[in-house]
Amino acid sequence: MNARRNFIKTSGLLAASALLLPSTTLAQKIGQEVLKIKPPALKAGDTVAITSPAGAVWDDKQVEAFGAILKGFGFNVIYGQTLKEKFGYFAGTDELRAKELNDLFADKKVKGIFCMKGGWGCARILDKIGYNIIQKNPKVLVGFSDITALLLAITTKTGLVTFHGPVGNSGWNEFTKAVFMNVAMTAKVCSMPLNPVGEDKPFTITKGKVTGELVGGNLTVLSSLIGSNYLPDWKNKILFLEEAKEEPYSIDRMLTQLELSGVLENISGFVFGKCAKCEAEEPLKAFTFHEVILQHILPLGIPAFYGAMIGHIENKLTLPIGIKATIDAGNGTIELMESAVV
Repeated sequence: MNARRNFIKTSGLLAASALLLPSTTLAQKIGQEVLKIKPPALKAGDTVAITSPAGAVWDDKQVEAFGAILKGFGFNVIYGQTLKEKFGYFAGTDELRAKELNDLFADKKVKGIFCMKGGWGCARILDKIGYNIIQKNPKVLVGFSDITALLLAITTKTGLVTFHGPVGNSGWNEFTKAVFMNVAMTAKVCSMPLNPVGEDKPFTITKGKVTGELVGGNLTVLSSLIGSNYLPDWKNKILFLEEAKEEPYSIDRMLTQLELSGVLENISGFVFGKCAKCEAEEPLKAFTFHEVILQHILPLGIPAFYGAMIGHIENKLTLPIGIKATIDAGNGTIELMESAVV
């Protein structure tokens, strides 16, 4: 009985606060909406950090090579303790990896955070991240693959725009560097470049143009977060995905999970990047990746295409999560409608 009275009293106070507080303030209070935060643009002379919030780094030469790449942008580079830690297949314990990330966000000298590699482990630290610290200290965070869990959780919880882009051991060729600079080092609106010469052109699933916020990442990682509170409201979002080394039946299973959980019915646009090494082991007994994508996405009737330069590939786009973009599925293009940084 007391619990019921307390519930009624609390409900009454919440209803009253709705009359007194601005709608955005109330929305933040009850967790329905978080205001967008854009990090400051990176520039030459900034101090940036390399960390490994997921898998252990087994080759020090890769760290040295990545440090040299970042120095080539004109950055001062500091190296996290996680780059040398080994805890099974993790770059240190969950507590250490989370603390390093929290400390880097809290450090006023650090203007950008780059992840050395993916692997597995980011989901294990999501409940240990200081989201309030991050919200008060916005800065560029870059990574992909398993880093998807961090990007989605941080953008969802804090409103900070995060960057689905290359990690330290994934290669930074001229195409990849140029896109990163346009997106994270320039406070301007830009379009993603067309696929380079020699790359397959994107395949149109359903023609059309649509505008919405970009949200996405690695399919395996994203689908594993279904049911948690680290994913956004999918209404009117443009979902982008990528995957590697998964057979068509596995892609089918995960897209089915997105369908059953209501993700696909709410999005307004769909982009799948490259699915590297996603052929069936026994082709005559399986669907192709192409057939699986059509089965799930074509019935949605929304602008959709696949084959963008996203994923475990040499030429990589840097896509800002939480930024409004327009896709033209007929031409296979992505255009940012606002800057990702300030």
